[in-house]
Amino acid sequence: MGKFIMGIDPGQGKSTHGGIAVLGLDGSVVDVVVMPDTMSDVCEFVKDVLYTSENDGHEVVAYLEDVGHGMPGQSSSTTAKFARHCGHLEMCLYALGIRTVTCTPQKWQKMYQMPKGGEYKERKNIIKSKAQQMFPRLGRKVSLFTADALLIAEYGRKQEIGK
Repeated sequence: MGKFIMGIDPGQGKSTHGGIAVLGLDGSVVDVVVMPDTMSDVCEFVKDVLYTSENDGHEVVAYLEDVGHGMPGQSSSTTAKFARHCGHLEMCLYALGIRTVTCTPQKWQKMYQMPKGGEYKERKNIIKSKAQQMFPRLGRKVSLFTADALLIAEYGRKQEIGK
């Protein structure tokens, strides 16, 4: 029996932000997608990972980025939508019996020695570049939307190997 590690960058609750990456414990890429459009789509994706024949007998562990608060400059409405989106993700994982570990951006980014501070877009491009270096075979699947999820999944994989 093996283990799959799911890295989830919740983004802002829109299909244009965030992503989900699934790695085997051996580092193989099982799947990587931009955050699906609806929570139904998210749950279908997670169920597919959990119940596909390729996953027969594998445990799935989710590492979910825990931002814990809104982004600077966000309205209270946007912050509330983001919090609901994160809660929906947690509920989907819980309902499917998937052990979920939350990790702050500071925690997983420290493993990759990412620079602190600076402009948001510049930081995102550094993260994307790191993901492209680590997962060169994925080509265009490594985007500004999926890079965080890939690195979160790799962070989770390293944590699970250490157990």
